[in-house]
Amino acid sequence: MTAPADTTPPPGPALGSDPAAAPDLGPVLGSDLSLVPAVRPILLDAGGVQVSGLLAEPAGVHDGTGGAPRAVIVAVHGRGMCADYFNGLTDPLNSLLTLGARLGHTVLALDRPGYGLSARQLPDGHSLGEQAVVLHTALAAFAQTHPTGAGFFLAAHSDGGKVAFHMAAAEAGGSLLGLDVNGCGWQYNPEARHFPDTLGGGASRLNWGPLHLYPPGTFRASRSLLQRVPRHEAAQTASWPAQYPRLAGRVTIPVRLTFAEHELWWRLGDDDLAEMTALLTAAPHVAVERLPEAGHNISLGHAARAYHVRAVAFLEECLLRGRAGTR
Repeated sequence: MTAPADTTPPPGPALGSDPAAAPDLGPVLGSDLSLVPAVRPILLDAGGVQVSGLLAEPAGVHDGTGGAPRAVIVAVHGRGMCADYFNGLTDPLNSLLTLGARLGHTVLALDRPGYGLSARQLPDGHSLGEQAVVLHTALAAFAQTHPTGAGFFLAAHSDGGKVAFHMAAAEAGGSLLGLDVNGCGWQYNPEARHFPDTLGGGASRLNWGPLHLYPPGTFRASRSLLQRVPRHEAAQTASWPAQYPRLAGRVTIPVRLTFAEHELWWRLGDDDLAEMTALLTAAPHVAVERLPEAGHNISLGHAARAYHVRAVAFLEECLLRGRAGTR
């Protein structure tokens, strides 16, 4: 993924600045930065693979003065990015990590195998399925040293969503609380099929959409997030439409799919989405949402808070279903 060169969008209203357009989320998200939970780096040994990432915990969990978190949100980044994608690039209040922690959940954003510190060990990366195995091992290691509450919930973006589907379809995936994926469909938009050229540097329009959807300074700041796409991961990009049907029927947890209003990577007609969700035959609940005023990189845009709040709300719904025994 590449950031547009020398482009900083014109100043635009922050999410929720129009009272008629959205409710005031201040009391929920918190506007006092002194109350924002700390985000710290973490390193997990996943069967010999060093998986790096970021961790935010509710007050009292880290020092043992409080109880266990409600659950653990596992954030899985997209192609060519890293765990910092979820940490409020230009505004700390847009961070999924701090929002989730303030609402009682631990948030664990992981660098996928081949990214972050594991890039030294895995310069060519792993296939999507192999990444899923490593991340399941990393979560097991995390659970040995950290309280996990009701369990793990996946929140994934773009190609991270592909890995998350592999995780949910695996035998260990049945113990997950739910799967929340944004920016990952089934069939590619014809405009996005020109691999590898589209992914090599000509994909700014696909990756971002209209520039006014992002806060000023986003594109310059996003360069700190960009990482080389590992070879084994890149090799599987074109095969995703064949992989998804083999995975979908094995997903047995609730699924929510979110697509930005200006999402351009995928075919997103009503029939396309109906065909995609129809393959999730074992999932007890499937929801599809379209997020207005958003481009592909939702968590970097003005719509980040709206999306993150909805993702946490879906987790809470999954907890309710689990309590009722209906998943």
